[in-house]
Amino acid sequence: MADVNHENFDSVVGRIVVERGLGTAQDVQRCKELQRQSIDESDTKGKSLASLLVEEGVITEGQLARLRPEMEKASGQQIPGYQILKKLGAGAMATVYKARQLSLDRIVAIKVLPQKFTKNPDFVERFYAEGRAAAKLNHPNIVQAYDVGKAGEFHYFVMEFVDGRTVFEDITSKGPYDEASAVRIGIEVANALNHAHERGFIHRDVKPKNIMISDDSGRTKLADMGLARAISDREAAEAEAGKAYGTPYYISPEQVRGEVGVDFRADIYSLGATLYHMVTGQVPFDGPNPSAVMRKHLNDTLTPPDHINPNLTSGIAEVVEVCLAKDRNKRYSSTADLLEDLQAIERGEPPLQARRVFDVNALSALEGASADSASIDVVHHQPGSGAAGPVLWAAVAGWAAAVFLLIVLVIVAVS
Repeated sequence: MADVNHENFDSVVGRIVVERGLGTAQDVQRCKELQRQSIDESDTKGKSLASLLVEEGVITEGQLARLRPEMEKASGQQIPGYQILKKLGAGAMATVYKARQLSLDRIVAIKVLPQKFTKNPDFVERFYAEGRAAAKLNHPNIVQAYDVGKAGEFHYFVMEFVDGRTVFEDITSKGPYDEASAVRIGIEVANALNHAHERGFIHRDVKPKNIMISDDSGRTKLADMGLARAISDREAAEAEAGKAYGTPYYISPEQVRGEVGVDFRADIYSLGATLYHMVTGQVPFDGPNPSAVMRKHLNDTLTPPDHINPNLTSGIAEVVEVCLAKDRNKRYSSTADLLEDLQAIERGEPPLQARRVFDVNALSALEGASADSASIDVVHHQPGSGAAGPVLWAAVAGWAAAVFLLIVLVIVAVS
C-alpha cells in the first residue's frame, strides 16, 4: 500500500472548504495553527484539520460528512474512513500503519495483508480469524480490535494503537530485565492469557515481539492474535495437524509435533520461554536454523535460568522451569495457577503452585521407581527363573537332609 501523507489529506480538506465557499483561507490557516499546537502537545493525539474546522465553527459536521468521500478520493485515500499517517513496520504476514480514524478522530494501527497473500484463501482466512478472535476479547492487557474488512484489493484489520515499544526491543537495546520488572510484565501477560483462555481462545504465539509496553502508562499489552484459535475448533485443529505453528524460539513441544489437541498449556510454555529470555538475555534453546531449535525443544535438557543469571531468586527459576516442562501434564494445570505464583513472587513469597507441581512430579517418579523395584523382586523369585535356581536347590537339599536324619533315628530305635 502506498503511504498516504498526513499533509496531503489536510491540504485537500482545506482546498475543498475554500473552493466550496464554506470558509476562507484565513479560517483554514487559523485551524492549521491550532493543529500544529495540538501535535506539539502530543504526537499521537494531535487533532485532524477536519475536526478543528468543525470545532471552530468553520463547517458543520453534516457538511464534513457530505464532503468526506470527495476528500478521501482526492487525497488518494485507500481505506475509506482512515487517514494513513505513516508505516510502522512490516513482517512476513502483514504491514502495519499508523492511521487516524476520521469518524472518531483517534489514532489507530491498521494491519494490511500483503498483496502476495490476497489470492491465498488460507492466509486470508487466518487474517480475518485474527480480527474475529481479537474482537471477542476485551481486556486492558490485550490490544483491542476495532474493525476488519476489505477496501478494493486490500484486506485490513484496525486495532488499538500502542505508542511504545516491544519487550524484544527492550532486551535487544538494554539486555535482560531485572527480576521485578520481568515478573510485573509476566503478571500482566498472564492476566491477558487467562482472560483469553477463559473465553475459549489460545494465543499460540506468545513471544517478546508480541508484548507491547506503553510509553504513557507503562501498561503491558499482548498483541497479534494472528495464530489464535478457539480451543473447541476441532476442524481447524485437524486441518493444522502435523504443522508447526508458532515461533521456533518460544514454541511448545506439542506445537512442534503438530498435535491436534494443543491447549492453553502451549501458551504457558511460550510465556515461560519469554520470561526465560527476559531474565537471562538468552532464549531457552538456540541453534543454526529453526528446525534445530525446535528439535531442542523436544529433546534437550533446559539449563535452569538461575544457572545463567545467579542473581535470580529460586522462586522465579521454579516458575519458569514448571512452565517449560516438555510434558505438558507437568506444567501448571491452569493459567490462574501460574498467575497466583507470579503474584506471590511479586509479594516476596514462595511460588506454592510450582512447588506443588515439583512435589507431585517427584512423588510420581518415586512411585514409578518403587513399582519398578517391586517388579524386579517378583521376577527374581519366579519359579524356573535363573535367579530362583539356588533357592530351589537349597530347599531340595534341606528336605533330603531331613529325610536322611529321620532314617538314622528309625535305625537307632530298632537297634
